[in-house]
Amino acid sequence: MGMPRNSQAFELKRYSAQHTDLRPCEWPGCDDTGEHRAPRSRSELNSYRWFCLDHAREYNRAWNYYEGMTDDEVEADVRRDTTWHRPSWPLGSAGYAYTVDVEGWLKDFGLIGKGGNDDTTRRAAQRFTETPETEAMRVLDLEPPLDEQSLKARYKELVKLHHPDANGGDKNAEERFKEIAIAYQILLEFITS
Repeated sequence: MGMPRNSQAFELKRYSAQHTDLRPCEWPGCDDTGEHRAPRSRSELNSYRWFCLDHAREYNRAWNYYEGMTDDEVEADVRRDTTWHRPSWPLGSAGYAYTVDVEGWLKDFGLIGKGGNDDTTRRAAQRFTETPETEAMRVLDLEPPLDEQSLKARYKELVKLHHPDANGGDKNAEERFKEIAIAYQILLEFITS
């Protein structure tokens, strides 16, 4: 009685895995076994050459994937590689508009009230969509478009109004003053960058 078919196939695989010495090193003049694979070329990445360890290292050290390509071709290949060589297009192109209904999403998950028009709903939706820049503009009570001159003018105005020395050391004025200073730095960095 012989071995079952699956067992025979397993034994054959195990035998071939253990006897890689049947494959010689492809380096000219080398008689060692070819246990280490290396790609044949840029166009044949799934086809391999087999070398001994020393020659695999030497082959890899000398192999340049981008050899023969211009700088523009290299840049194009690197860019295609970021999307796994699949086509891509700008968001919102091809007639599709991508918008998010934050209020509806928050209501669906029960994170805000069912009314939809109440102040709580608007504040919750605003928290999920606000960037540091929009938050800073809210703190300084500014509207876009914004330039450096109007930002500085508004900052000076609010500093004079909320400075702790002008308010007799009031803690609330001090906290508001800190908020204004942080918001100013955020917007100044945003405008000048």
